[in-house]
Amino acid sequence: MNPLTNGVTVLVAHVYHGGGMQGRREANPIRVLLADDHKMFREGIAGILANYAGMQVVGQTNNDEGAVEMARRLKPDVVLMQVQMPIPRARENLRIMREASDPAPKIVVVTMIEDPRDVKELMDLGVSAYVVKSASAEHLIAAVRAAILDPKSKNVVVGMPLGMLEEADEGSGGVLSARELEILLLAARGMGNRQIAKALHLAEGTVKRHLANTYKKMDVRSRGEATRMALFEDWITIQEVTDESDAAR
Repeated sequence: MNPLTNGVTVLVAHVYHGGGMQGRREANPIRVLLADDHKMFREGIAGILANYAGMQVVGQTNNDEGAVEMARRLKPDVVLMQVQMPIPRARENLRIMREASDPAPKIVVVTMIEDPRDVKELMDLGVSAYVVKSASAEHLIAAVRAAILDPKSKNVVVGMPLGMLEEADEGSGGVLSARELEILLLAARGMGNRQIAKALHLAEGTVKRHLANTYKKMDVRSRGEATRMALFEDWITIQEVTDESDAAR
């Protein structure tokens, strides 16, 4: 788990009038519009969907404005689009896309962001499913189909421990932010505060404050205790701790 990015991508899926997608015939595939500024990611998803029975990519664009315009014109069943954090901007982008066509779309988020509080807030904005980018293509397809075929089902989250989301839902102070988890991982690798600050372009005092908040949330008193607990809870992995390639950048 390495939540170090600012961008999220959303998959918007429309449900047909009169019985939803259950009435869709095999001859009528789910029509998908892709909108993401990362061309390689966008084309990779297009290739996956092209090889998946029942899905058809009807267009691609690299920005939100283009996505809205194409959604209005092409009226796809699904729009895969990028939404930038922070949350206020994401909220506005999701609102605009939901109003681009009628009926209101179903939304599936595909992202590198794994902060449970961000996940919870996006879910509260009307997102039907949230898929971490480390999940498989099969998981992505399954989440999209679940949002379309079972629109009354509860939110689907793929690639994140349910307990972390439950803590976020309860407003628990024990949930670590993406930055706190990032600093904890570097500390687990044996880096000192000054090294961490240099690697992340932060003030050393900022690193100390983040670690202090992390210890308080985890109810521990040392880096060793925090590392052991994070490994036990699967917030970080042995592979991440021993892989120092990121720290050298």
